[in-house]
Amino acid sequence: MSRRETEVPEAASWPLFKWLWMSYLNPYKWKVSIAFAMMALEGSMMGLLAYVLKPMFDRIFVGGDAEALKWVALAIMAIFLTRGVSGLVQKRIMTWVGEVSTAQMRRDLLSHVMALDSSFHNDHPPGHMITRVQGDAAGIGAVWRSFVLGVGRDIIAVISLTVVAVSIDWRWTAIALIGAPLLMVPILLVQRAVRSLSKRTRDLGTDITVRMDEIFHGINQIKLNALEDYQHRRYMTLQDEIIDLSMRTQLGRSIIPLLVDVVTAVGFVGVLYFAGGEIISGNKTVGEFMSFFTSMLLVFEPLRRLAGLAGGWQAFATRLERVKHLFDTKPSIVSAPGARTARPERPEIRIEDVSLAYGELPVLNHTAFVAEAGKTTALVGPSGAGKSTLFNVITRLIDPEDGRVVIGGVPAKDIDLATLRGMFAVVTQDSLLFDETLRENITLGRTDVTDEEMKTVLDAAHVSDFVNQLPRGLDSDVGARGSLLSGGQRQRVAIARALLRDTPILLLDEATSALDVKSEAVVQAALDRLSKGRTTIVIAHRLSTVRDADKIVVLNQGQVVEEGSHEELLALGGAYAELYRTQFGSDAIEGKADADAQSADDEAGASEAPRS
Repeated sequence: MSRRETEVPEAASWPLFKWLWMSYLNPYKWKVSIAFAMMALEGSMMGLLAYVLKPMFDRIFVGGDAEALKWVALAIMAIFLTRGVSGLVQKRIMTWVGEVSTAQMRRDLLSHVMALDSSFHNDHPPGHMITRVQGDAAGIGAVWRSFVLGVGRDIIAVISLTVVAVSIDWRWTAIALIGAPLLMVPILLVQRAVRSLSKRTRDLGTDITVRMDEIFHGINQIKLNALEDYQHRRYMTLQDEIIDLSMRTQLGRSIIPLLVDVVTAVGFVGVLYFAGGEIISGNKTVGEFMSFFTSMLLVFEPLRRLAGLAGGWQAFATRLERVKHLFDTKPSIVSAPGARTARPERPEIRIEDVSLAYGELPVLNHTAFVAEAGKTTALVGPSGAGKSTLFNVITRLIDPEDGRVVIGGVPAKDIDLATLRGMFAVVTQDSLLFDETLRENITLGRTDVTDEEMKTVLDAAHVSDFVNQLPRGLDSDVGARGSLLSGGQRQRVAIARALLRDTPILLLDEATSALDVKSEAVVQAALDRLSKGRTTIVIAHRLSTVRDADKIVVLNQGQVVEEGSHEELLALGGAYAELYRTQFGSDAIEGKADADAQSADDEAGASEAPRS
């Protein structure tokens, strides 16, 4: 079983139902009330039908009363007509309420999940969340509709039919129902087993969704590594398990109606034996017996359905407690009360003694440096040095355990979260494009972008170089994750998006590392234009892309070990020089030193030359 799912606590049914009602059904209470009234009317018709059978047998079939035939026939016609119309009305209402409330739950779930911390999403893969937002919400709506429709109708039917049976002979009724109390213990045991099996089935359903999500996202790697059979076997293993659990769950849900049938049979045998003598002796009429018999015959059918719904309620409660648990999960990174909504004027970024660990693994260790406003600061260092983590700390995707980030003289935690995030434009190595048009991927929902603004950013990001080659220009689809564009084209779209945002701070994370030389040159030119006048922080492994940075900060094991310009750090001969030597060879540094020395000699010679 998935570890994530076993962490969901089991909640009592009534509080769960109360939460569902108050959160999603209470706004439609008048419609639900009308539906319940129609259910009551539909259910009561069964009792009325059983009652009408008494005069039908006694006055018509036995007594030969022709006048009674007319009103009995009309009564039966009215009963079935009323039952059909009331059933149609309440099903229509409850279907509408179920669909609308389910859609609202999905919207709320999606909005809530997007607001949760990045750490939550690291622990819960996309397939898991798809199951929660789509599958569990849909399951709640479906079970809710069937549960309410069944319970509302069948409980009234059971009550009305029991009233008719008791009115005819309470002793016959007691005999017919004598075995009912014996059902309570097995029903409770079966319900507990069904709930446990339903939980495990939902867990496996989530695992299957996660597996399929990974397969479809990694289809190229699966093909290149010939993993089709391996992935198919893993998928089939999960499928076999869920089939086994589903069969066991269905068996548990079917046992209760079976027990009801056994009790029904015992009750009917007892009634036939006891009532038969009274009819023969003339103490009871055939009509009374047929009315009673029909009441009991009809009452056990809704009882069977209600017993079957007990298992369905367990599946309903399982989904509901998972959704409720998700809603109860709150983000820890939120705007502080009274947070500043105005942007700082000069967005200098100060990292002040920041420390952070993932579990027991330290990532940042008293890290401190300053990214000056309007200048470019490059972060370099070996993998695992904490460079990408710093981006997450600056944008408050993660909060540090110690230290703080100060932007424009204001601590990041004192800035409204939406305002803070609105200060950044980010271009990463694998910029995310949505399965929408090129235009929508640049505007990201904005409707106030003029043609002149669009042309400016397209030209500046070099998107104009290829947009006219697309079938529908800006209105061409880019495919899933931008699959219909090349890597260089995707990066240029991301840069156009950043230009249109026009934010004061730019974060670049290996923005050109995956490109060929030609594409890199075009993208780098666009990035240079984008970073002009902005506070820019660049993560780079390829040192050739950061030589012109105003300042280079060298990180190692979460600590700043060096900082300065490219020339200063090479002259220092420390960690940066070692990284440079690793990438370009020792001859590169020596060649640069010789060039610098020759340049110094030339300058000295020029200063000593005689003036004319």
